[in-house]
Amino acid sequence: MKTVLSCNLRELGLSNFTLQDSVVEVLSTGLGSQHCKLEILRLPFCRVTEEGCDSLASALTSNPSHLRELDLSYNHPGDSGVKMLSATMEDPDCRLKINIDHNDECWVKLELLKKYACDLTLDPNTANKHLSLSEGNRVVRYEIEEQPYPDHPERFYDAFQVLCREGLTERHYWETESTDDVVLGVTYKGIKRKGSISNDFVIGHNDKSWCMEYKTHFCHNGADIKVHPFRNPSRHRIGVYLDWPAGTLSFYTVFSDTLTHMYTFHTTFTEPLYPAFGLVNCYPCSVSLCQVE
Repeated sequence: MKTVLSCNLRELGLSNFTLQDSVVEVLSTGLGSQHCKLEILRLPFCRVTEEGCDSLASALTSNPSHLRELDLSYNHPGDSGVKMLSATMEDPDCRLKINIDHNDECWVKLELLKKYACDLTLDPNTANKHLSLSEGNRVVRYEIEEQPYPDHPERFYDAFQVLCREGLTERHYWETESTDDVVLGVTYKGIKRKGSISNDFVIGHNDKSWCMEYKTHFCHNGADIKVHPFRNPSRHRIGVYLDWPAGTLSFYTVFSDTLTHMYTFHTTFTEPLYPAFGLVNCYPCSVSLCQVE
């Protein structure tokens, strides 16, 4: 790492790598070298704490003239880390701009979210006819054979999707367990249920809905953000935290009572949001609503 920074490299992005402070310390050693010409360093989602910020601040003090952009969003610098980095910008030779946004979302504790846990049930009137509901309408599975559901104006006909009964405002948290090939999200009730244009009714592909696709993509109205896949058992929990008043929708992996932030949408919500699920046409594709304890 130090050798890389001693060359003529101008830009380095390490987003979503779990570097932690020990690796950031090595990185900072190279950054402080007079031979380092790096101008842009991006470290979002790298689990950097105030200890790592201390190392970075020391490096920037040693070599203040080159780095002009430092992205530490979605980390945990703490107040002291922010102060240390901000102090480096007081140097007249420093041209640095620092991004430290959204760190609270990344490091929220599971215990804090549990107080917003909500009970959700799947709405059979919205379920596509190839989806079966069970266990008190808390589990949905794809079925090859159509289910004997009656026609209903709220039913999805051209996509294997289902909504929950509950329309949510305020703050809410829920968890799901699923196979990898699913879509998890939220939507306004007014999303179309069928039509010739798939984007009108597919969750996450219009201005009425937001989603996580296949645990690697986050989609809304044509925007598609890809994140690095994570390593966990094939069936594991995803936590979703909706802060409706603040306009945020956050997704986390939940493993051994530990939250790992995946992505957060930032917007302004104007209507109640309905948790939504999409499945692919293969067996055994399924989603379960979990009891949050």
